[in-house]
Amino acid sequence: MHNRRKFIKETSFALGGISVTGLIACNSQNDNATPIIKSPSMEEKKLKLSLAQWSLNKAFFAKELDPRNFAEIATNYGINAIEYVNGFYLDQANDEKYWLDLKSRADDNGVESLLIMVDDEGDLGNPKESQRNEAVNNHYKWVNAAKLLGCHSIRVNAFGEGDKAEVKSALLDGMAKLSDYAVKENINVIIENHGLYSSDAKWVASIIQEVDMPNFGSLPDFGNWCTNEKWGSTQNNKCSEVYDRYQGVSELLPFAKGVSAKSYNFNEAGEDTIIDYKKMMAIVKSSDYDSHIGIEYEGDILSEPEGILATKKLLMSAWQNS
Repeated sequence: MHNRRKFIKETSFALGGISVTGLIACNSQNDNATPIIKSPSMEEKKLKLSLAQWSLNKAFFAKELDPRNFAEIATNYGINAIEYVNGFYLDQANDEKYWLDLKSRADDNGVESLLIMVDDEGDLGNPKESQRNEAVNNHYKWVNAAKLLGCHSIRVNAFGEGDKAEVKSALLDGMAKLSDYAVKENINVIIENHGLYSSDAKWVASIIQEVDMPNFGSLPDFGNWCTNEKWGSTQNNKCSEVYDRYQGVSELLPFAKGVSAKSYNFNEAGEDTIIDYKKMMAIVKSSDYDSHIGIEYEGDILSEPEGILATKKLLMSAWQNS
């Protein structure tokens, strides 16, 4: 397994639509010149927004909105990149024609499909090997769906039973097996901080480093930093054990293949009442991360459409002023 990962790392190809050659600026007049890898400066970076389907979860669960129309729905908010949630497509998980139709709908609307957020397919950190392998296999269909959609990633959870060392040991195996499958399909596997141990950013970062595969990384979320509750919500400041969100995002950004801008409720100035967006945007801008930031509204005061627009406005303002 280690040799295979080493080979994949050394011969990594375009993952998430970004080729290695596209990142390297070479002197075309001198083939022996040392390649220069360029990272965009804070001034060069542009804000790229996407819409997480979870922002409209109430409407989708109530069947007020049709999941097939998600791409078109996103354009109503002036957004042309989307992040799917597997829970709205459980009956279509293995339906290739369905996913190709969704891709066609996205293409017709000029919308880019980025990733699928995958929940409730078993714990990839289950200490029992047979159940862990079953969870790995359960995720394969979402890798396949992501490929059909043209996504770059599936987002997974780092859950399991036991103490930190036991769960980490199991996750090293489960994540490596899933990433091994996904890399052959040009799909990334990314961990989101989602509560319990997974909201300990140092712990997650250590797993990513030890698995050591080019298609295995993180999806830092601004809000899910509760370490004593599953799913990790810090809404309304009810969580009693919270990892420092700014430190956590900073620790996961080096491995990020996506960023999730969780938002809750807003004050009269249009600022999130829990998350300092200007501070968070400064952290993101100063990192090497230069891709989409996904709007994920979870507030309980504004309606979902209002919350999406308020989050978009806040992101744009915080980005400009950070």
